Amino acid sequence: MPPKKRNSGTTQTKGLKPAAENSSPDKKDSPELSLKKHRDKDVEFVTLCKSLHVTGLVCDRAWTLWKTVQESLDEVPDSQTRLWGACLFVTVTDMDVACFTFTQVLKAVNLNVKQFTALVRKLDVNLDTISTKVNSALSRLEKKYDVTLALYQRFEKSCKKIFALVSDGKERETIRSCWTMFLLAKGRVLQMEDDLVISFQLLLCTLELFIKRCPPDLLQPLYKSSISKVQNPPTRTSRRNQSKVKSRPPEPEVDVQLLETLSKENGCNADEVKNVYQTSFSAFLDSLDLSRSPDFPQVNELDQQYEENYLKSRDIDGRLFFDGDETVLVPKVEISQEERTPKKNLPDEETILIPPQTPIRAAMTSIQQLRGELISTGDQPSTNLDKYFKNCTVDPTQDVLKRLETLEQTFSQRFGQAVGPRCVILGKQRFTLGVRLYYKVMEEMLKSEEKRLSVQNFSKLLNDSTFHTSLMACALEVVMATYGESSFKTGGYNPGGDDPAEADVCFPWILDVFRLSAFDFYKVIESFIKAEPTLSKDIVKHLETCENLIMERIAWRTGSPLFELLKQEHEGGAAEQVETPAMCYLTICLFFSHRVLPPEFPATPGSPATSQVPTQAASQTPRHPKSNSLSLFYKKLYRLAYSRLKILCSYLLSSHSELEPIIWTLFQHTLQHEYELMRDRHLDQLMMSAMYAICKVKSVDLRFKTIVTAYKNMPNTNQETFKHVLITEGHYDSIIVFYNQVFMQKLKTNILQYASTRPPTLSPIPQIPRSPYKFPNSPLRVPGSNNVYISPLKSPRMSPGIMTPRSRMLVSIGESFGLSSRFQKINQMVNSSERSFKRTLDLGSSPKPLKRLRFDMDGQDEADGSKSGGDSTLIQKLAEMSSTRSRMQEQKMKEDAEAKKE
Repeated sequence: MPPKKRNSGTTQTKGLKPAAENSSPDKKDSPELSLKKHRDKDVEFVTLCKSLHVTGLVCDRAWTLWKTVQESLDEVPDSQTRLWGACLFVTVTDMDVACFTFTQVLKAVNLNVKQFTALVRKLDVNLDTISTKVNSALSRLEKKYDVTLALYQRFEKSCKKIFALVSDGKERETIRSCWTMFLLAKGRVLQMEDDLVISFQLLLCTLELFIKRCPPDLLQPLYKSSISKVQNPPTRTSRRNQSKVKSRPPEPEVDVQLLETLSKENGCNADEVKNVYQTSFSAFLDSLDLSRSPDFPQVNELDQQYEENYLKSRDIDGRLFFDGDETVLVPKVEISQEERTPKKNLPDEETILIPPQTPIRAAMTSIQQLRGELISTGDQPSTNLDKYFKNCTVDPTQDVLKRLETLEQTFSQRFGQAVGPRCVILGKQRFTLGVRLYYKVMEEMLKSEEKRLSVQNFSKLLNDSTFHTSLMACALEVVMATYGESSFKTGGYNPGGDDPAEADVCFPWILDVFRLSAFDFYKVIESFIKAEPTLSKDIVKHLETCENLIMERIAWRTGSPLFELLKQEHEGGAAEQVETPAMCYLTICLFFSHRVLPPEFPATPGSPATSQVPTQAASQTPRHPKSNSLSLFYKKLYRLAYSRLKILCSYLLSSHSELEPIIWTLFQHTLQHEYELMRDRHLDQLMMSAMYAICKVKSVDLRFKTIVTAYKNMPNTNQETFKHVLITEGHYDSIIVFYNQVFMQKLKTNILQYASTRPPTLSPIPQIPRSPYKFPNSPLRVPGSNNVYISPLKSPRMSPGIMTPRSRMLVSIGESFGLSSRFQKINQMVNSSERSFKRTLDLGSSPKPLKRLRFDMDGQDEADGSKSGGDSTLIQKLAEMSSTRSRMQEQKMKEDAEAKKE
């Protein structure tokens, strides 16, 4: 039975049959529920289930979940009907049955996307209601919603510039058809529908199609003139001759001038849009028999085809954005008047408007900036880089070119598999940009090393295949992050193994594509950032996050070369070293496993990978050479580990500050001597276990449920870290089971030493400097001034309007500035002591203690098996933190008010 057609622009969700009932595991149970069969449940709940066409099995499981949630909640955060809807969504997602779409459940409970996703997450009171599967589905829906909303907002603005209002309202019908066609194209062309850039380029292609087929009276003047004057629309093809046409596909009908106008108006690269049109969009038009038709597609036909796609995907009905439906509305925030920047050499009243920063504008600006920086860089090695190649004992040129050819083929094919079957050509475009960046960064690295070491022969480095592959992977990660295609959805987790249905290009996807170890990729990150100072702050942060993910988890996967290096270091008898503040930075040495550190570069303190400075007496037995790359890795690992421990201690142990160095000592000892505990696990799992262990032996009442609740509030955390911990090969369980069966068993003797009269010597606290990655292009404060900043010109191609901070004045030194009133405004800004915003140190709301921790082993509250004896003083303290902070803020406000009166 075909889905019902839409009526008057409103989706008919009532009466829609499930798109894939046959996929339900409950085939024998009729979707029509009877109140008699489910009389043990609330009548309104069963009625809701019937309206959403759920099966009897889904109804039973959702009701069981609701009863569990009801027992766990101190107070019901919303109406029962809405919570029932949330329970039904969780149940069908976990069971993977196709009962209803996301939009249908939103309408059934009268909530919008953001409200509903927030409500579902509130159900996770005991941290076990929301599975990884449900959390992933929620994140995917939120991302798709955010992307579609951004696209619709830009579409709406663009249509006001393109289409003219006419008396019979035909332009609205045209715009509706255009939006629906775009949604259909996006669903058919893209496997990864949350790709903002490619989706936006598809939107421009759709607009091009509708503009050139529009009657002239429906178009604004700019787009009337943009259509090519010489345009010979092809004759329509009769259906009986379509088979002949398909056997010899014609060139797609593209109005190049119009597409270039649209691209220019929207800050998009015209060549990229043309490629999207010629590969993906033209194939989509062929599938609708529209590539050579001069007519508009039929509205009803587009609606029907899109509805079939929507019901199959079971998510958001994108047509509702056009209808202004409440389920896709966002709270309207009052937007202040657009900031005005004075034009140079113009009177005071003449100003230009700075458009507000939107997701699409930000993406287009980043891409323009990246492409602009690589304009002068070719697709082949530069003259200077070629000289470095020729200076090598073995010229690496041919190997470099052959390697890039192989990597391009691999990358573009895998990119097409993940993003969309016709996106291989787009993958090649990304790769071409990556090659330019790869050559540019390599040349800067070699220049820096030549200057530092006074050598020109880098044969060993430049003939190292792993170095080149790592550098190219890093360049591609930068490109994909700039295009918004790489992020950190799961923090590098893949608990269920490789799932093609969940394919995306988020980090560490690139490592899998090139079969590159995370440890080798890690070696180039800092060198890459230092060699390319034009990287934006967002991209530098992205690479820093990649680095952290590698140290936290990815480098510790089975098969990583890190374990072999650690084994060699321990067998060689590495010695403890004294903490030094210096950070060793050697680009070249990073790529060779064993190398003695020169005297001017002290080794990593307290790590198993230290290098003995060669000052030993001749009679002494020479030490085994140590791995410099491993030494640097452990130095950064310790800094990261301690910084995260410090945050968790500030949440939980502020009244027991003496425990922090003791916990760190156990934590550091584990990383150094029991590094096998990190295999296929996460750094934070050892951190939480060390904290619990020390508190236990020091008789401080701290329970695991309190630790994981506080941990959830830390930045860059994932629930899988404490819910899905490796116990034995192939078997995963909670952090508590890991502590009991693995951590405590391995470290029991060491843990008990901390309760003795002669505890182990405390490990030195790592020095935590500011980020090693400097931002030379960031605004710098003028000395002696509070709110005057100068910002170096990053690129002559960048518009001053783009560079100017919002709500600030653009001052061009040395040129006419206009009226004297402008200087008076600047003086007022400089001399003003008032601040609109004050920075306060706030670690966020304190964690709410859980009533119970359902994933505790055998229902026991404590990791060691003891029963809960009620809330501890620590838990009570956590519960009082918020009210204490509020009282302090109120007292401060009163004092300020009294001071003003005086």
